[in-house]
Amino acid sequence: MSQHLRGEYDRQFAHIRDDLLRMGTLVDQSIVKALESLQKRDRPLAQRVIDEDEAINALRFKIEEACLALIATQQPTATDLRAVVAAMSIVIEMERMADHAAGIAKTVILMGDEPLLKPLIDIPRMVKLAREMLQGSLDAYVACNADEAREIANRDDEMDFLYQAVFEELLEIMASKPGSVQRATFLMWCAHNLERIGDRVTNIAERVIFVSTGDMRELNV
Repeated sequence: MSQHLRGEYDRQFAHIRDDLLRMGTLVDQSIVKALESLQKRDRPLAQRVIDEDEAINALRFKIEEACLALIATQQPTATDLRAVVAAMSIVIEMERMADHAAGIAKTVILMGDEPLLKPLIDIPRMVKLAREMLQGSLDAYVACNADEAREIANRDDEMDFLYQAVFEELLEIMASKPGSVQRATFLMWCAHNLERIGDRVTNIAERVIFVSTGDMRELNV
């Protein structure tokens, strides 16, 4: 790659990376707002999470188009091409995370005026972990750090443990109080969306390792 092409590639990819990180911030905010809407039973806030998902979708498509244009016009080297392809994969995963946050918000709206079945303990912990994993995966991507990406992927075990704890507790409540089934199911849906966010972060970690090493393999199988 000539010096001119190198400079142009670096400039364009910097814009892509900035948009990718901005998208990460928007997704993080969606997760926070979704939890708040659940905790406060705030249906207007839940609706805002759903409405704001459109902006995240639009940013995903903007980044994908920029990546395709970069590939078509700048003749990236193999290493550069891995970084661009990984960016395209990462924004898809983050867009799906926003869908999961919107899924929690939709559940809040479905709950209507029904009181929460139980105090929220493990679900806020799942949110905290999801946010830490998302930020860590993006930090690893920017630093091109495969070891850090593996550490983030390993934290998905923590997410699975919390999800299992929520699931088992709610099953016990449903068994002892048959009238609680619907409210318990709503909380299961919320926890499941958060567990899926952890899976999406693991997919991002796989792409970071691919960028750093050229090795593409599934983690946490």
